[in-house]
Amino acid sequence: MPLNEKIIYRPQKSLGQNYLHDENICRNIVTAFQVKKNDLVVEIGAGKGALTKYLISLTKNYAAVELDKNNCFILEDTFPGLKIINEDVLKTDFSNVLKSFGKKNNKLRIIGNIPYNLTSPILFKLIDNRQFINDVQLMIQEEVAQRLTAKPNTKDYGILSVFTQTYTKPNLLFRVSKNCFYPKPKVGSRVIRLEFTDELIKMVKSEEFFRKFVRGAFGTRRKTLRNSLKNTGINADELQIDFDFNRRSENLSVIEFIDLSNKVYLGKDV
Repeated sequence: MPLNEKIIYRPQKSLGQNYLHDENICRNIVTAFQVKKNDLVVEIGAGKGALTKYLISLTKNYAAVELDKNNCFILEDTFPGLKIINEDVLKTDFSNVLKSFGKKNNKLRIIGNIPYNLTSPILFKLIDNRQFINDVQLMIQEEVAQRLTAKPNTKDYGILSVFTQTYTKPNLLFRVSKNCFYPKPKVGSRVIRLEFTDELIKMVKSEEFFRKFVRGAFGTRRKTLRNSLKNTGINADELQIDFDFNRRSENLSVIEFIDLSNKVYLGKDV
C-alpha cells in the first residue's frame, strides 16, 4: 500500500506513541539483541522503522506487529515486501505468526519499544504465549523495569516481580534518556531482556490458582497474608499448613510463593 496524503506523521497520544530517534540507541538496542541469521524476529510497535531498518539486515525471518495504519503505510513504502501484521499485539495469535515463518523447531524472538501504559498487559500476553517465544527484549518505563527484577522486602517488589521471575530470567540492560524520543516522555526508560524458562513454573501445581493466589496476596499490601487472602476466599485458620500467615506478601520470596500456593491449593503441606 503506497504512501498517500492521508498519512498522519505526528505521534498519536491515544496510542501512547513516543518515537525513538537516536540512531546510536537504536543500534545499541539491536546489537544487544544479538540476532542470528536464522532467528525468527517479531518487532512489537515497529512505528516508522527506527529499529526495523537494522533488524531486517540481520535476518530474513522478520515480522512487524503495528497497530497504527499510518505507520504500516510508511513501513510498507520504506521496506517493500516487509511482513506487517496490522493489529493490536494483545490480539495477536503468536502460534499463527510462528507458523507463518514455516520454520520447524524454532521459537519467536520478540523485540520492541512498547506503549508504556500497556506494559503489564503486553507482558502477560507474552507470558501466556511462552510456548511460542524464546526470549523478549523490550524498552519499558524505568520504574516498571525495576519492579520486574525487584527482590523481597523492597518497595518495588510485587505481583509483576513474582510473575516475571517465575516465568523468566529477567535482566536489566541500559537506560535510555528522555531526549532520545519524540515527543519526550515524562518518565525514564530502560531496555530489558526476558528469557523464558520452565525451571520454576514446572514446580507449580496449578498455574491458575498460583496467579489468583499471588494477586490476592498483594491485593492489600500492608496487611498480613491471613487478612489479604480472605479476599480470595481463603481462610488461613482452616488450613492444615505449617506457615506463619502473619507475614506480609512483600516478605515472601518467589520460591516461597510457589511453595505456599501449592500447599494452599492442596490444602495441606507438600
